[in-house]
Amino acid sequence: MTVFGVVIFCRRRCCRGEKRNDSITYLASISPPLTSATQPRALGDVQMRVKRRGNTTVLDHFRQSGSLKCLYPRVTGHTMQAVLVNTAGGVTGGDQFCTTVTTAPETDLTLTTQACERAYRAQSGEVGEICTRLGVAPRATLNWLPQETLLFDGCAVSRQLTVDLAEGARFLMVEPMIFGRAAMGENLTNCTFSDRIEIRRGGAPLYLDAMRLTGDVRAHLARPFIANGAGAMASVVLVCNSAEAHLDPVRHLLPETAGASLLQPDVLVLRMLAEDSYALRQSLIPILTRLSGGPLPRCWMI
Repeated sequence: MTVFGVVIFCRRRCCRGEKRNDSITYLASISPPLTSATQPRALGDVQMRVKRRGNTTVLDHFRQSGSLKCLYPRVTGHTMQAVLVNTAGGVTGGDQFCTTVTTAPETDLTLTTQACERAYRAQSGEVGEICTRLGVAPRATLNWLPQETLLFDGCAVSRQLTVDLAEGARFLMVEPMIFGRAAMGENLTNCTFSDRIEIRRGGAPLYLDAMRLTGDVRAHLARPFIANGAGAMASVVLVCNSAEAHLDPVRHLLPETAGASLLQPDVLVLRMLAEDSYALRQSLIPILTRLSGGPLPRCWMI
């Protein structure tokens, strides 16, 4: 928007008794003109480092800026919880959100989100970006448990999760996704979504997964050998020494549209399809509760 200066009119009498209008005009453009295609965009950044103090995990460094905030609920025990909050209310084309978290040895941290992350319609040529970088030290535990990412028709989002594990680190992650709300009659007939997950241990690749959806996602997911009409999906990865012991108990908790296997004796991978978000949560919550070794964050249960 272009804003011009104030025009002040002064009326006074001249020495000859005549009336005269004098104007003092200051013309200033204090902002560049906005075109119809220019829209405000959300930027958010969280940087966090935790350490061990006594028997508990505490903050060592923290910085937040823009539309991404972090809250720290009170919990009992030696673990620490952090809840990411997108104050912009969602993600659209041109938005950029970045989260960087590192842990010190023998720490225990659970990261989650306050609510579902909503990917809204984007303008042509604009893509929203979500970048998460996690570093887990030896003998440290990190649970990455964000709530669902909800895709709306017309969205354009690029998301990347990068995890660097040290030898002896324990890591649990879930990435649930909802392809439109079935109860609201939403269908994804034109959207773009790309997702990449990289988990490395000691610098070597441990788990690499990439997905890209474009165009008529509803028709793509309706194919029998792709998703058979599923409206929700989740990926779960557990890296720990006891991963193999969880395999059979987890398989007994899975619905028919899910499967679990071991990539290595200490790497358990699970992929799940569901009709909608409600059915997905019904299956996910008991599995995540078992794999995390304790109750899920409170915001997961609301």
